[in-house]
Amino acid sequence: MIQSYKKIEFLEQIAILENCISRNFKLQSELEARGFDRDSLIYRHNCSIAPNFSIYKTPDNYQFKTSEIPVVSFFSGAGGLDLGFKYAGFEHLASVEINPIFCQTLRKNFANSVILGPPECSGDLRDRDEIINILKSKIGINFPFEGVFFGGPPCQSFSIAANQRFSKAGENFKRTGFLQAEYGNLLFEFVWYICEFKPRVFLIENVSGLLSVDGGKQINAALEMLENKGYTVTEPTVLNAADYGVPQNRSRLFLCGWRTPAKFNFPEAEPLKVPCYKALEKPLINVENHITRQHKAESIMRYIELKYGERDRLGRVDRLDPNLPAKTVIAGGSKGGGRSHLHPLIPRTLSVRESARLQTFPDSFIFCGCPARQFTQVGNAVPPLLALKLARAISTKIYGIKSE
Repeated sequence: MIQSYKKIEFLEQIAILENCISRNFKLQSELEARGFDRDSLIYRHNCSIAPNFSIYKTPDNYQFKTSEIPVVSFFSGAGGLDLGFKYAGFEHLASVEINPIFCQTLRKNFANSVILGPPECSGDLRDRDEIINILKSKIGINFPFEGVFFGGPPCQSFSIAANQRFSKAGENFKRTGFLQAEYGNLLFEFVWYICEFKPRVFLIENVSGLLSVDGGKQINAALEMLENKGYTVTEPTVLNAADYGVPQNRSRLFLCGWRTPAKFNFPEAEPLKVPCYKALEKPLINVENHITRQHKAESIMRYIELKYGERDRLGRVDRLDPNLPAKTVIAGGSKGGGRSHLHPLIPRTLSVRESARLQTFPDSFIFCGCPARQFTQVGNAVPPLLALKLARAISTKIYGIKSE
């Protein structure tokens, strides 16, 4: 019987790995024969974990009275922003999403909301007549809408990380931004819906590269359109999720606009950072989306030599430092799987559930699709805890609802 988490002696581990490599044995079988599993493996270098008094939280650690402020989500993905607003007490009416698998995830986790997407409708904001008809007739949204529109238009065109996957000599290296027809103009589609329905508040999320693409001309054009419709709009502001209780360094651009007399500013950064081990120390018992990769012995042999924060160049994965917030959880390409980081204490990559914990999704939140697409959803999402704190700031400063 396998004894999970029973740790193996390092020299015995080396012998097992070398035997598997030389004789082409399956590592899993060799470990099981000795009463171990993959989580029994250890690194050579393990420094002590520094004391830290921060507390790891997800949105389900908070309880706010329902405010009845309605919200509609666009480019919803797996629903990171949606979840934060929901736990902050907002009334989640609908999500608009084009990806069929992401829609499955939304329907599973937001059973009382309308999901505008396949197979019921296209979920494509460029199909304006279809989307507007559903928003007006099925959901009953009127002009002006007294709730919140929020969303993160697809950001591949603006992402520096995405372009680092390509050769500098190749055509794909340039950050084509708004010139990229498929994704680049979806920001303006979102702006069009804001102008059409005139929500009391809107929140836009994107990668920080949106600020520099085209020398800032396009983002300034979008801001001008919104200001001409009577909105007061914040300066484009880059927030790091690690400054708001998320155990992960993740910098994203946010814009907030409102059309009523109010003074709004983004929440102030919190001084105490949550290290990534806090998200990973709770046992993973009877949870969904926790399937770990079956790494070959050759890969494990390389991983075990890494120190905290070091990268395996061949596999292009980093060992996380347990004493620090994690490096950014990424989504991976649309045709390939997300590439997770290496667990700080176990020489293997993180599971979808462990990556979701770094994003502050509750363990009860289920991701649909194959593991590769689950990683995509986790990596694309706004951390729900950050979303909750942004939602509370909007509720308090724009709607005048006292914080509880």
